[in-house]
Amino acid sequence: MNNALFKIFIAGMVLLSIRVSFAQEKKAQTGFQFLSVVPDARSAALAGAVTTVSQMSSALWDNPATMSEMNKELDAVFSMNQWIAEITHNAFSMAYRPNNGLLGVFAISFLYVDYGDVEGTIFAQNEQGYLDTGDIRPTAYALGLGYARSLTPRFNVGGQIKLVRQSLGPALIKLTAGDNIIKQDKNDLSVLAFDFGTTYKTGYKSFVFGMSIRNFSQEIKYVDENFQLPLTFSIGASMDLFDFVDAPQQNLRLSVDAIHPRAHIEQIKIATEYLYKNFLALRFGYVSGADEENLSFGFGVHTFGFGLDYAYTPFGVFTKVQRISIRFTL
Repeated sequence: MNNALFKIFIAGMVLLSIRVSFAQEKKAQTGFQFLSVVPDARSAALAGAVTTVSQMSSALWDNPATMSEMNKELDAVFSMNQWIAEITHNAFSMAYRPNNGLLGVFAISFLYVDYGDVEGTIFAQNEQGYLDTGDIRPTAYALGLGYARSLTPRFNVGGQIKLVRQSLGPALIKLTAGDNIIKQDKNDLSVLAFDFGTTYKTGYKSFVFGMSIRNFSQEIKYVDENFQLPLTFSIGASMDLFDFVDAPQQNLRLSVDAIHPRAHIEQIKIATEYLYKNFLALRFGYVSGADEENLSFGFGVHTFGFGLDYAYTPFGVFTKVQRISIRFTL
C-alpha cells in the first residue's frame, strides 16, 4: 500500500470512528447482549485488552485484523464459558492460511448461548396478576465468516460478517379484557452484523496500535421496541516490555485498550501477559468502569500443536466466571 493510500485509509477510519461515537450517545439502548461476552479464555484473562494482540482464529471475537499474524496453516479453538446465572456460553473458531498466507487468512466462527429453562408467564386479571404458561428455553447463536490479510509488512486488515439470531421462546398475547388467547408470538429475531479492524506496526521495536468496530448492524425490534446490537468501537496499543532488556525466550506484553460501547460508559482495559519459551503464559487484566468485574487472571500451556487456556474473573454478586479454551494448530 503506497503512502497516499494509507493516509486516505487512516482518514476514513478516523471519520468512521467519529461517526460511531456520535451514534452512541444514548446508553443501554441495545439487545443481543450475549455478543458482548468474551468467549475466549485468553482474551478474558487479559480483560479483553486484545485489540492489537495476535490471537489466530480467536481474533474473530475481538479484532479480526490480528488474525493476519497467524503463522500456522490451520488453527481451531473451542471455548467453554459458564456465564452468570448458569448461562452456557460456548464458542468455536477455525482459521485456514493457504499458500503461506499469500491469499490471506480465511475463518469461520460459531457462538451458541443456552439460557436454561425460564418460567413463562402472561398477564392476567387475577390475584397473582399473571398465569403460568410453562417453561421456555431461550437460545441464541452467531455464525460468522471472516477474512484477514497483511496489505504491507506493517499494515493488516480483517473483517467478519455474521448471522446473529436470538429466540426468547413463544409468548402468548391475551386480550386486556379477558383471558382469551389471540396471538402466539415466537419471539425469534435474526440480523446480519459486521466486524472490522486494522492494526499497524510502527517500526519502533514491537510497538503496534490498532482499532476495531464490532456488531455493526441495522436496527431491529421485538414487538414495539426498537434496538441495536451492542455496537462497540475499540482502539488500542501494545508492546513487549522485554524489548528493553535481555530476556531470552521470554516476553512480557503490555496492552492498553480504550473501549467506546453503545450500551454503557467508556472503559479502559489494561493487561499484561508473560510468556516463557512459547510454552507457559501467565496473564492479568483490569477493566475500568465495570459494575461487577474489574480484575481477571489466567494462564495458558501450549506445546506440540495443542493449547489449553484458562481464565478466572471475580464477578461481584455473581461470585465468579470461569472460561476454558482448547486449541489445536497445524
